[in-house]
Amino acid sequence: MQSLSILVIGGGIGGLTSAIALCREGYAVDVIEKDPTWSVYGVGIIQQGNVIRAMKDLGILDDYIGAGFGFDHVDVFIPTGQQVAHIPTPKLVEGYPSNVGIGRKALHKVLGDRAKAAGADIRLGLTAVRLDDNGEGVDVTFSDGTTGRYDLVIGADGLYSTTRAEIFPDAPSPAFTGQSVWRYNLPRSPDVTGLCAYEGPIGIGLVPLSDAIMYIYVTTPEPGNPWYPRDTLATAMRAKLDRAISPAIVSLKDQITVDDAVVYKPLEWVFLEGDWHKGRVVLLGDAVHATTPHLGQGAGMAIEDSIVLAEELARADTIESAFSAYRDRRYERCRYIVEASRAICEGQIGTGPLVENAKATQDMFRVVAQPI
Repeated sequence: MQSLSILVIGGGIGGLTSAIALCREGYAVDVIEKDPTWSVYGVGIIQQGNVIRAMKDLGILDDYIGAGFGFDHVDVFIPTGQQVAHIPTPKLVEGYPSNVGIGRKALHKVLGDRAKAAGADIRLGLTAVRLDDNGEGVDVTFSDGTTGRYDLVIGADGLYSTTRAEIFPDAPSPAFTGQSVWRYNLPRSPDVTGLCAYEGPIGIGLVPLSDAIMYIYVTTPEPGNPWYPRDTLATAMRAKLDRAISPAIVSLKDQITVDDAVVYKPLEWVFLEGDWHKGRVVLLGDAVHATTPHLGQGAGMAIEDSIVLAEELARADTIESAFSAYRDRRYERCRYIVEASRAICEGQIGTGPLVENAKATQDMFRVVAQPI
């Protein structure tokens, strides 16, 4: 299909990669983002070879690699700090690393800059308050009172997607897993040259983001989904590490001192079993298959969604057939990531069998190495 006008709801990773992919196909793309400051929460993110391949496909690989820290292995440790596995990770793009650790702000800047350069019109502090799909197009009423008409609308508005709620009011709500994650930036230890993952009921990992910075993540059981006041977060995160016995982790604990630098997030998931679209409105990323971070593939699945959706729109005769083909190509891969990540989570908190991290990681790499 040619000459489509498209609205993307959500200016995060999925929305921006969608904008880049769709502009590349020659479509007119508007992106709206509810946050007027377009700020980015979080510290860093792990992305594997399938994302590096996707960034090459989007034509932004060198900018992306330059903003992060490339590495080619995962080291797995037991709680004592003894290393039990060194997993070389598959390179999917010749001449480039097989994984990248990248700060969320750095990634956001790369994607935002390239989406704008591709021609996307990005409007901040704006939401879609009404979508009227008459079968020929979608009339959108925005929160500032303006309106627009589009050939199709993409809901890339995350875990708590208002687009999902509007087109699928009976869809399941995000479910809390019983576990949360704590993240904090630290000076990079010289020996952290790849992902260092520590097994146990308290999952711990160290991820390099640059020559100078790494981040630590800690997954903890949180029965009842408790609330932690902002001014207690550093103390609470250090307390979560009181049971850590690995010398490498113990040596880092006292560096966690700034409450506002702690990123705390209860872990939730959602997966839509049925259609991923209704009429001319379609969902992607966390809006349709939000996962826990245990396999590091949440953002990767959204980026792959963006590429596949753009490809199917370009080759299809109708929007309906494009949306159906997109969902068919993505369904099993995304379901695997959601279910395999949840299995690790449930094993850590004792609500399911314990999963061996090394095997789960190797299995994941085999799956995501397959073409999208």
